[in-house]
Amino acid sequence: MSLFELPHLCLLGPRNIECCRITSEHTRTHIHAHTRTRTHTRTRAHTRTHSHSRTHAHTHTNARARTRAHAHTRTHAHTHTNVRAHARAHAHTHTYPRTYIRAHT
Repeated sequence: MSLFELPHLCLLGPRNIECCRITSEHTRTHIHAHTRTRTHTRTRAHTRTHSHSRTHAHTHTNARARTRAHAHTRTHAHTHTNVRAHARAHAHTHTYPRTYIRAHT
């Protein structure tokens, strides 16, 4: 008797029953996935809009970068105002000794 003539259950033992159950479940999910994709492929006209959405996504990323840059400049402006205030405080401290010297002489 060749291997093909033997019943497969005898070949692998009771474990094969589980294997069969797993494979049947797998094929069931696989078939389900296939039917799902088949319904999607029916809308072939969607591919054109999809490429459009891809370009849109690109413009969106650009816009996002732009907003990020804007936010960055805004933070920069904030730090600049801080620097300006700091400079003002510095100018005050600088002018103070000068007036102090002037007052002393």
